[in-house]
Amino acid sequence: MPTPPGTSPFASADHETESSPERSGELCVVSGRVVAYRLFDIAYAIDLPKAERLWTEHSRAGSTRARLSTAPVEAVAFGVPPVEIALDPVTVAVGGSELRGTVTARLYEFGVVTFALGLPANDLSWTAYAELTNQVDRSLRGNAYGGAIWSRLLADIRRIFAAALVRPASSAIEEDYLIGTVHSFGEEMTAEALLQRLDLVPLLSGDRRALSGAARQDLLRLRFSYYVDDLVVLTWDRAFIYEPRRESDVADVLEVANAQLVEMRYYDELLDAELPRMYDLVENTRRSTRLLASRRFADLARRLSGLVAEVTELTEKVDNALKVTEDVYLARVYAAALELFRVPTFGAAVDRKLAIIRDTYAALYQEASAAQTALMEAVIVLLIALELILALTRH
Repeated sequence: MPTPPGTSPFASADHETESSPERSGELCVVSGRVVAYRLFDIAYAIDLPKAERLWTEHSRAGSTRARLSTAPVEAVAFGVPPVEIALDPVTVAVGGSELRGTVTARLYEFGVVTFALGLPANDLSWTAYAELTNQVDRSLRGNAYGGAIWSRLLADIRRIFAAALVRPASSAIEEDYLIGTVHSFGEEMTAEALLQRLDLVPLLSGDRRALSGAARQDLLRLRFSYYVDDLVVLTWDRAFIYEPRRESDVADVLEVANAQLVEMRYYDELLDAELPRMYDLVENTRRSTRLLASRRFADLARRLSGLVAEVTELTEKVDNALKVTEDVYLARVYAAALELFRVPTFGAAVDRKLAIIRDTYAALYQEASAAQTALMEAVIVLLIALELILALTRH
C-alpha cells in the first residue's frame, strides 16, 4: 500500500520494530530535510527586473531577491541578488513511496537557473535518514524519472521568463548537488559527538559497500564548525549540514559555488569550440587576395575583440556572484567549495583561452596595419609611375 504523500516510508518501520532508535541506541533525526539541486545554463544573461515583473503577471504573487539569512550584508552578500520564486510542490516517488516536496527556483543575472527540491525527513533513525538520502539521489539523478521532473520544471521557467532571457541558450550544461540537513536529533548533540556517534560515510558516498580507510578519511576531510553544535561536511556531489538554528547561509553558499561552476564550464566549452573556428578563419583570411586582406584582418580582429570583451564581462559577473569580506567562517566554506568543485581550474582554463584569442587579434591588427601600409605604398608607387608616364607623353 503506498505511503501517503509527505510521509516517509522509512519512519513507520522504525517505530514498529525492535530496531527503533530509542531501543537500539541509534540517534533519531527528529527534524531534517533532503534537498536535491539541479542547475542549468539557460541564457547569456537574465534581465532580473523584467523577470520579477513577468513572475508577478504570471502568478499574481511576488518574488524575492535572495539574501543570506544571518550574515551581515557588509560581511557576505550576493553581487547581484538572484530572483527567488516558489514553484508548485511536486510529488516524488522515493523507494516505492511518494513524498511531497517543495520547489524553489533562483534566476541568476549571468544566465543560470537553480532548482532546489526539498523533501521532509522527520522522526527517522540515522540509518533510515541516510537511506532516504540515497533513495532521493537515485530517484532524482541519472534516470529517466528524475530527468522528466527537472525537464518539466525547466520548460516552465523557459516559458514563463522567455522575454527576460537575453540570448537564450540551448546548452546542455547542467550540474546537480544533494544536501542532507538535520535541524535536531533526539538529544542535544555537539559536532564532536556527532562525528563519534554517527557514520556519515554511507550518506556522503551513497555506497552500500564498506569503503577503505583512506576513502573514508578523504570523504570526511572537508568539515567545518563555527559553533560547538553545528557541522558541515563537503564532498564533490553531496554535503551534510547539522544546523540547529535552521540557518540556510551554508546551503546558499554551496548553491552559488555550483552556479559558478555551471557558468565557467559553459565558457570553457564555448572557447574550446571557438578556438578551432578562429584558426580556420585566420587561415582563410591569410589566403585572401592582398587587396582585401587588410579589411578582412580588421573585421576578424574586431570580431575576436568583441568575443573577448563579452566573455570577460560575464566571467567577472560570475566571479563576483558572492562577495565575502568579513565572515571568516562562510569564507572558508565558500573557498573550500570552489576548490572542491574545481571552479578556479575552469576559470584558469577560460583565462588561458582568452589570452590566446587576445594575442591572435593583436597579431591580426598588426597584419591588417602591415597590409594597409603595403597597399598605400603600392598606390603611391602607382601614382608616381602614372605621373612619369603622363610627363613623358606630354613631351
